[in-house]
Formats: sequence, structure tokens, C-alpha cells
Amino acid sequence: MAHLIWTQQAFGDLEKICEFIAEDSESYARLFALKVIASIEKLKLFPRSGRMVPEINRAAIREILLGDYRIIYRIKGDEIQIISVYHSARILTASSILKKHKSSL
Repeated sequence: MAHLIWTQQAFGDLEKICEFIAEDSESYARLFALKVIASIEKLKLFPRSGRMVPEINRAAIREILLGDYRIIYRIKGDEIQIISVYHSARILTASSILKKHKSSL
């Protein structure tokens, strides 16, 4: 079973998204957070279940699509590093993700 590691970036992304949702509904914000966590927990058993991120095109950099959000993660040995929770309406570039995590990617 793989070990999950959240980067500070990913944790901050989720926190900001939930704060934004909570402006309209705290219960929906909690529900969204629970859905993200549940989606990520499945990766422990099925780390390659997400698709490769098209903008990056590396087998180890993958994503789970959850509604309007992209949960981007990296497989490194028996670790799964959660890199970012990204709204799909935003433009994602390889450099925007890789710059933030250059030392570990």
C-alpha cells in the first residue's frame, strides 16, 4: 500500500478552495473537502488510477478529476505526493507545476 504525502502547496490549495466555497455554504465546503480526501485515499491501493497530466506528459505525474477540479499527484516509489488541487478553468502549464516542485520532481 502506498503512503500519501501532501505538499504544502496542495494543502494550501484545498484550504483556499474550501474557504471560497464556505462563503456560500460551510456544509458544501466540508463535503468538498471530504470528497477530495476520499478520492486521494483510493490512491493508496490504486496509485496509477489517475490519468497522466497531458500538459506534463510524464508517467509519474498524474491527476484525478473531481468535478471542476484536478488533483495532481506524483508517484515516487511507494509514495504518492499530492502536488496541487487545481480548478480546471485555470490554465495549467508544466512550468507552473514543475517550478513549485522542481527539487522533488
